[in-house]
Amino acid sequence: MVVSAGQEGLVAMAAALTVLGTGIATAWAEKGIGAASVGAIAEKPELFGRVLPLVVIPETIVIFGLVIAFSLLSNL
Repeated sequence: MVVSAGQEGLVAMAAALTVLGTGIATAWAEKGIGAASVGAIAEKPELFGRVLPLVVIPETIVIFGLVIAFSLLSNL
């Protein structure tokens, strides 16, 4: 895809919005999962190993957003 000189700013803005959106989505997911997991661990500390992957999974949303942003910016 060829980007003209006047459209470079729009592509950069799209990349920034992609990272912003995925960051907000991850924070929202972490808020609910983190609160539930801390409550579960407070009651039963042996659940830590089962809860840890559930806390880490939403972080992949940000990684996907970064991959999309870098692919958008590679066309500049």
